[in-house]
Amino acid sequence: MMSNKFPLSTSLIGPDPDYCKLYNLWYAYAKTIGEKEAWRIAKDWGIDLVVVNPSFVVGPLLAAEPTSTLLLILAIVKGVRGEYPNTTVGFVHIDDVVAAHILAMEESTASGRLICSSSVDHWSQIIEMLRAKYPSYPYETKCSKQEGDNNPHSMDTTKIVELGFLGFKTVPEMFDDCIKSFQEKGWL
Repeated sequence: MMSNKFPLSTSLIGPDPDYCKLYNLWYAYAKTIGEKEAWRIAKDWGIDLVVVNPSFVVGPLLAAEPTSTLLLILAIVKGVRGEYPNTTVGFVHIDDVVAAHILAMEESTASGRLICSSSVDHWSQIIEMLRAKYPSYPYETKCSKQEGDNNPHSMDTTKIVELGFLGFKTVPEMFDDCIKSFQEKGWL
């Protein structure tokens, strides 16, 4: 069930900005404010805006330098962060994000917000899964005590599926691709 304070649906634009400020969720705050402004401009200018909203993007490294999300995963796997986030997060494979953007561009009936997310898990579940599959890495063992960003929620992907999206890669698939990419780069 979706949390009332941290919804991400096709009709609501991100989490409540005041909630984000209260719990220092600055990335979510910036994304929410930015999207609200995009919708305002689209309305003012009569633009038919389509927004693809991916959750936490995971998968292989595609650029020369890792993204902040991949750096977070690498730090958690190496056990150098001090703690892992006490968050429940939607995860999505980078390949699915690319496919969603192409679908949004090519499908003439695409409109509004398209939520792009595979499943929602707590970081402790991700670490447990990775530790079982890749036991030689140290991993973070301490969960952050930071409150406010661990609200259980779901992601409503109905709209993108109805457009013809064929299905999301699983969490194990996306993290396998991520770990293999780190290994190929010599980072693990």
